[in-house]
Amino acid sequence: MNKLEDKKIMRLSEAGLLGTALIWGFAFVIVKNSVDSVPPVYMLAFRFTIAALGLMIIFARRLKNISRRDLRCGAFLGIFLFLSYFFQTVGIQYTTAGKNAFLTTVYVVIVPFLHWLINRKKPDKYCVCAAFLAVVGIGLLSLNGDLSMNVGDVLTLICGLGYALHMIFIDRYARTQDPVLLTVVQIAVAALLSWLLAPAMDGGFPMGALAPDMITGMLYLGLGSTMLAFLLQNVCQKYTNPSTTSLLLSMESVFGALFSILFLGEWMSGRMVVGCVLIFIAITMAETKFDFIKKRGKEYGRSENAA
Repeated sequence: MNKLEDKKIMRLSEAGLLGTALIWGFAFVIVKNSVDSVPPVYMLAFRFTIAALGLMIIFARRLKNISRRDLRCGAFLGIFLFLSYFFQTVGIQYTTAGKNAFLTTVYVVIVPFLHWLINRKKPDKYCVCAAFLAVVGIGLLSLNGDLSMNVGDVLTLICGLGYALHMIFIDRYARTQDPVLLTVVQIAVAALLSWLLAPAMDGGFPMGALAPDMITGMLYLGLGSTMLAFLLQNVCQKYTNPSTTSLLLSMESVFGALFSILFLGEWMSGRMVVGCVLIFIAITMAETKFDFIKKRGKEYGRSENAA
């Protein structure tokens, strides 16, 4: 494979990751529009079940090679996945879809510090600065006039922490296990946990979920936002570097905020916009360390010397 083909595959992979972020961003609107008819835990049960069945059909032959370690590691990941989605879906009932989308992406900044705590890998100065910017941005975005946060904001931040832990253990397990099998098992476990908890949290089966528009929404969340998005992420990450991957996936928050304005009529104050911008800058700093600015500076210096 020549360099031109490598570059083409890399560009297609980056487009795929951006597509993943787009799918996830629009999911915030679907969830916000559905929570009145479909309680949050039942919503998770539907989306994870649809995704798990779809994956099992697609990878039926591959499942024959599943090992006990695949099941054990996948189940562990499934617990983190369920908890993260649980706090996110419950949290969106008490906050706006735009804020829910942005606060969820705080996981990108949290990950380096959890690596330090769990894997003894100290974060660099860029991560420290990014964390500070993120805290300021979160404050501007979420704090009310009395300097308090509502319960939806807090639940969404817990969700971000869960996603961070989920990513750290995916990185650990995917080195020795089949990532596709891990994906199937963790989504199936998340579906099982959702069905077990749904009656206790949300009561009886929601008949509103059988409405045509709700069925369409659940199919989008299951087949699009869960099954397709996870497959896109797993395949495309093979051909891009981690910094580019995280940056492109963090666009989920931008798409979520934009879609919430376009389709839900949500409004963001100037202060909230500044908070969103700071969080996005923090995400960019933590993952890219502004390497593209350094490279441009070096190229400019070389051109000046040549002149």
